[in-house]
Amino acid sequence: MSGSKWITFLTDYGLANKFVGVCHGVMAGIAPEARVLDVTHFVPRGNIAHGAEVFQQAIAFLPTGVHLTVVDPGVGGSRKAVALVVGENVFVGPDNGLLLPAADVLGGVDAAYELSDPRFHLDNVSHSFHGRDIFSPVAAHLASGVAPAELGPPVDVSELVRLPEQVRRLADDTLYGQVVIEDRFGNLQTTLDIGLLKEAGVALGTEFVLTAGDTTAVVPYVETFCSVGEGESLAHIDSADRLALAVNLGSAAELFSMHEGDTFTLTYGSAG
Repeated sequence: MSGSKWITFLTDYGLANKFVGVCHGVMAGIAPEARVLDVTHFVPRGNIAHGAEVFQQAIAFLPTGVHLTVVDPGVGGSRKAVALVVGENVFVGPDNGLLLPAADVLGGVDAAYELSDPRFHLDNVSHSFHGRDIFSPVAAHLASGVAPAELGPPVDVSELVRLPEQVRRLADDTLYGQVVIEDRFGNLQTTLDIGLLKEAGVALGTEFVLTAGDTTAVVPYVETFCSVGEGESLAHIDSADRLALAVNLGSAAELFSMHEGDTFTLTYGSAG
């Protein structure tokens, strides 16, 4: 690898502490010529599935380079620290399922390496802040031209950790889905997407019957929030081409008592 102008950076660290700034400082000290693009640092703490979903949906819009992605509740434990070669990109982070969905978007992992060579870490590695002590320096060394194969021994790509398969299927006149992201507005992004809706023959104007736990509600499939009145629920295709459940100027999470990881069904009968 000849070096990269870009390091993208995604974590669950938040901004109310020094963690993000310290990682920036580590990278700047090793690769001052690299530009660091902060994707987000507000992944809910320790929520690997949420972080993987955000990274997966962002990767197509990020510049080619090194992608430093850290949501790491197993820090200091048995999980591996890895670098994944994905085409012209290198993903750096924990091997806990966080990285593979985004790699799949770009065609899959070409090679993987364990980050075991201390030459590319800080001198004193803590048990609880590998983002600072291992992942940030490795990302910076990669951006400066270090080859991924120098970082440590190869890892069998087939042995990389993958998150459990999400619920996403069509059977008869029912769509089975799962909530993957609950945003701060209470919108619920799901595993269902525009392709599956087209396969189902669902058209705008269809009324879904939503069933989730003890909740049953009729939800219209419309184009956007203002297609319904204030306080009314809707289902629409969002900017990631996913089906989202929402309430115009309200919270679908509150209305339906649904949150990330919850499963649901949408029955639509004869689409029209």
